[in-house]
Amino acid sequence: MPAIATAEGPARSPDRPRQGWFRLVVFGPVVIFFAIGLAFLIGLNRDLNTLPSTLIGKPVPDFSLPPVKGRTLGLATGDLKGEVSLVNVFASWCVACREEHPVFIRLKARGILPIHGLNYKDRPDDAARWLDEMGDPYTRTGADIDGRVAIDWGVYGVPETFVIDRQGHIAFKQVGPITPQILETTILPLVARLQEASTAPDLGK
Repeated sequence: MPAIATAEGPARSPDRPRQGWFRLVVFGPVVIFFAIGLAFLIGLNRDLNTLPSTLIGKPVPDFSLPPVKGRTLGLATGDLKGEVSLVNVFASWCVACREEHPVFIRLKARGILPIHGLNYKDRPDDAARWLDEMGDPYTRTGADIDGRVAIDWGVYGVPETFVIDRQGHIAFKQVGPITPQILETTILPLVARLQEASTAPDLGK
């Protein structure tokens, strides 16, 4: 008797759908975990100075702060006009601030531009002692004890450093410590361009 072909395929095991769900339940969380971990690692390796700031190109916030204890010159909005300068947000309890501080000490000795210090949420005695022991590279300091001024500056944390142009606008923001490489390849070339632009004659007059 000839064989009769049928349209039915091979019989399916009733366990296959269960196996699919089992794989999803077991391996799904693993895949998600590794994806989150990868995203976290990428985030850690980001160059922190690429964090956005809505204040770039805008005037510095309106503020006025008394000096750090033992200093005579405070820091206010009007002090940041007329010349290119740096504003460094620091604190005595900040480990990274201690790492970058020698960079500012050496920069002050070069006399390229004034460096101002915005002391963030620090105890007055601790801030004064820290500058006495580490050295004081700042022309002016502002004691932002409650951190409100730093909020207006859009500070993420300490340390942070801002480049201010002659008109008192924020030209650049560095999140994280200033290293010698960042200073020489990013900060100082920008400072030179801003200083040159501020001294160039206005040919339109």
